[in-house]
Amino acid sequence: MKVTVLVGGVGGARFLLGVKAALGLPAVGSVSEPRIDAVGAGASDHEVTAVVNVGDDIWMHGLRICPDMDTCLYTLGGGIDPERGWGRAGETWAVRDELAAYEADPTWFGLGDRDLATHLVRTRMLRAGYPLSDVTAALCHRWRPGVTLLPATDDRVETHVIIDDPETGPKARKAIHFQEWWVRHKAEPLAHSFASVGAEQATVLPAARDAITGADAVLIAPSNPVVSIGSLLEIPGMRDALRETKARVVGLSPIVGGRPLRGMADACLTAIGVDTTAEAVGRHFGGRADGGLLDGWLVHTGDSADVPGVEVLSLPLLMTDVDATAEMARRALDLAGAAVG
Repeated sequence: MKVTVLVGGVGGARFLLGVKAALGLPAVGSVSEPRIDAVGAGASDHEVTAVVNVGDDIWMHGLRICPDMDTCLYTLGGGIDPERGWGRAGETWAVRDELAAYEADPTWFGLGDRDLATHLVRTRMLRAGYPLSDVTAALCHRWRPGVTLLPATDDRVETHVIIDDPETGPKARKAIHFQEWWVRHKAEPLAHSFASVGAEQATVLPAARDAITGADAVLIAPSNPVVSIGSLLEIPGMRDALRETKARVVGLSPIVGGRPLRGMADACLTAIGVDTTAEAVGRHFGGRADGGLLDGWLVHTGDSADVPGVEVLSLPLLMTDVDATAEMARRALDLAGAAVG
């Protein structure tokens, strides 16, 4: 079975653990896992490919940082900080503290010492002319995630936010990088819209397109629907691949009981005029029969959704542990017509 999953950061990475477990793969990669290909997929009758959001990517202190991809790498490779859900376990912060002592901007984005090594390797390879997908493949040799991790594009695409200027108030607006709004300002300044800078000139990674069109099942992880999944969809060719695939496309709601599972997705949804409900997000994605994306939509027990042309199923969607997440993945695969034992 070929399963392709569209993912963002923490929620997407944790969902991938469940997909692997549902297919009988070790949830977390290990040093004994065979190296089958350049991107770290392990030996199995099943193939799992994750198409990862690049809109959060940013240049910082001269380094290229890819937060969503790194969260997937560390989570699947067993190196994630389990409490924060991002960054490295056992992290130290000597470089961050020295940068602060120099008052080197930006001071609001902390780079851990272990995490810094990943950014140094990535930046060196990018400056040497390697595309982001090849760089990711090299990083996967270190982490062996057990799935094929693909950036959505090799082109530079970054999500920016139009907000009320925190310094002058609502009478003035300005555009800032999503990371600054999310990390520095904790999504508190009112957001009016989002822009995928560079998307018009970008193209979907051919391997990502092939993974979608050639899949037996396509799943949309319970990631932020605006700045994770939404940013993926801004890349030319991505929507076409989702419409053309013969596989059923099944999404999992990131909204439970009118609240986001993680982070501040409600602030993002409000900015684009979508209510923070499972039904509203499902309708925002839309049914494939009506030119949207979905064939199936999973919502949490107690929530309801009427999405025209989409089969809706209610079940527990809290990723409390790998077993619970694996059951979510099994039900999603079943709804996609690709059930596993």
